[in-house]
Amino acid sequence: MGQNFLVDGNLRRRIVEETRVAPHETVLEIGPGRGALSEGLAREVQEREGRLVLVELDRELARRLSHRFRERSDVTVIQADILELDLAELTPDPRGLKVVGNIPYNLTTPIVFHLLTRPRPSEILLMVQREVAQRIAAEPGSGDYGALSVGVQSVATVERVLKAPPEVFRPRPKVHSEVIRIRPLEPPPLDPDEELALRRLTRALFQWRRKQLRKTLRDHPDLGVAPELLDRILAAGGAQPTHRPETVSPEGFVAMARLLP
Repeated sequence: MGQNFLVDGNLRRRIVEETRVAPHETVLEIGPGRGALSEGLAREVQEREGRLVLVELDRELARRLSHRFRERSDVTVIQADILELDLAELTPDPRGLKVVGNIPYNLTTPIVFHLLTRPRPSEILLMVQREVAQRIAAEPGSGDYGALSVGVQSVATVERVLKAPPEVFRPRPKVHSEVIRIRPLEPPPLDPDEELALRRLTRALFQWRRKQLRKTLRDHPDLGVAPELLDRILAAGGAQPTHRPETVSPEGFVAMARLLP
């Protein structure tokens, strides 16, 4: 299913440490696989009187995990696709949930945006491909900065936490990996309707990323901003008409989205 299993004990311990389980906290592990992280997380939640939820898509791996933790009332194994699960089904208040996972790299973007759907967890710690980590954490003006950077950074902070070379996995991937920490902003900077406007704006501007902002705002079929609003929207984003989208900060995109009709 595109997953590489983490076999390095030292890196496993460091990831568990970086999870920073708080007292009485619920931790969700996505794609626990053979339980490389699960044992350490289970110890952490037991010591802090918390709860661990393991969501595994593979039926046989889920069965093995259920057997492994059969005597632990504070560990729940769910055989399911995380993309089809509502976090509200797992805990009464998803905003208090902490998420950790070594996820399939081909599903990184869908999983990240699924987790950033309201109500958002308090923190997300994920193993991702290094190039994806660079894109998520990229700063405006850099070559890696794009729609993914804006989509995440407009609603959360991003930190690159740990590096993971190919040899810490089996099978060994052809890419380097990193653990990133995503902390959703609280309170959210935008209301739900404004977030929809932000996604529409980000998608349109980066679809036409080689064009100047004024032209895209005015001519893109998903935007069609009236001429009298153009200067106001550009000014809100701290942008000039001739700028291109990679020069606008996530905060600038947020400000522009608030003014979209």
